[in-house]
Amino acid sequence: MRHFTLASLLATALTLGLMTATPSMAQTAQPAAKSDSKMAPAPKPATESKMAPAPKADLLDINSASADQLDALPGIGKAYSAAIIKGRPYKGKDDLVNKNIVPQKTYDGIKDKIIAKQKS
Repeated sequence: MRHFTLASLLATALTLGLMTATPSMAQTAQPAAKSDSKMAPAPKPATESKMAPAPKADLLDINSASADQLDALPGIGKAYSAAIIKGRPYKGKDDLVNKNIVPQKTYDGIKDKIIAKQKS
């Protein structure tokens, strides 16, 4: 019995000695400024990653824009710009799709760049 207790104590001491002598087995914090770090950068908060909507001054009014201005929009060519001008006035920019002036896919590409201002 004495031999078993001595062997248990020796094994426990050896295990504890190895654990304290080799701290590389445990996780250690690495400084964030280290340039050779292989960790991915921290994700940005959701408010920074989303693009801000375009200011209203940059929006093109579909009720008063010229054919050249409308033609400059992505997906809008001479035919669509002529159809937009012919279908005026619009109560809202979504009237372009509701009145079948432009297809939904084209509208999705320009909806953040246009506005339909109403006359006062």
